[in-house]
Amino acid sequence: MKTRTISIFFLCFLSAILISGCAIRSGPEPTAKLEDVAAQETGAKTEIRQINERFFAAVKSAPKLQDYILGEGDLIQVSVFEAQELKAEGRISARGFITLPLIGTVELKGLSTREAEQKIETLYRSKYLQNPHVSVFVKEQVSGKITFMGAVKKPGTQPFLGRQSLFEALALAEGLSENAGKMVQVRRTGADPDHPTTFLVDLDELVSGGSGNDLNMEIKSGDVIYVPEAGMVYVDGAVRKPGNYPMKKKMSIPEAIVAAGGFAVYAAEDKIKLVRKNAAGKVDVVQLNFKDLQMQPEKNIDVKDRDIIFVETNKMEAFMYGLRVTGLGGIVGVGYEPPRPQ
Repeated sequence: MKTRTISIFFLCFLSAILISGCAIRSGPEPTAKLEDVAAQETGAKTEIRQINERFFAAVKSAPKLQDYILGEGDLIQVSVFEAQELKAEGRISARGFITLPLIGTVELKGLSTREAEQKIETLYRSKYLQNPHVSVFVKEQVSGKITFMGAVKKPGTQPFLGRQSLFEALALAEGLSENAGKMVQVRRTGADPDHPTTFLVDLDELVSGGSGNDLNMEIKSGDVIYVPEAGMVYVDGAVRKPGNYPMKKKMSIPEAIVAAGGFAVYAAEDKIKLVRKNAAGKVDVVQLNFKDLQMQPEKNIDVKDRDIIFVETNKMEAFMYGLRVTGLGGIVGVGYEPPRPQ
């Protein structure tokens, strides 16, 4: 992914985005010493089976067809029972509108089919019909889809039938598979398809907070929900191929950077940040120097599941990566647009 935006929920630190011409500043500030972080054992707080039980318990009822959220490209048929001559068919435009007899253009994007029926009834009632009854039938679904990938029991594309939370969406995919990790990625494309957003949600935090907490984000049409398998390390910043990578049986920090294609030409090799969640549920941030990792074996610790390794940039013209978290479990997003690796 060339350009990405990342929102991270379980972090409790704040950094800034720097643009060309600004002074270089550090990313997440170090909060712990390497020897203290290396001595801790985190472990999983909740088994996959218990997590799945919480997902299914949160789903009160399956979404219904009238809950389908209309979007651009959907082909719909609108019927007015009191006036069959007003029956119309068409696709919702990119801006979210459709043209109907007498009342002209009507914005329907983002409405459920039931909400669309009520809106059209109100428009006809205001000028033309005394008590209209409108039916909206979706003949072809284009926009309403969610894609599940990775360690879920039912990967693939599912119709987006209505507003739903992350809890409900994961239940729709029949929960997590036995080899699932504890981090969920929700990838979302906004107005600019070249600038998608990726939300990272820690499952332990999600489940411990229940279905009503801030991390139980609303899933939108077109979202891609990806659950990596257990044993993944996230490498980001000034590397050639940012992303998540499977861990070997034993994997050092330099090996994780190599897995991500190695340093980009603008990397600050003396400013590597290891971000790790500790047993108390808080986040430790350790600053490392690549040369020290090579020269001092005691500092070259093995990575663990859900570690984040971030390499800062040393080029003034490069965009600086920013991570920020409320510390209260809220959803926060910032942008990162790295130069192209050379």
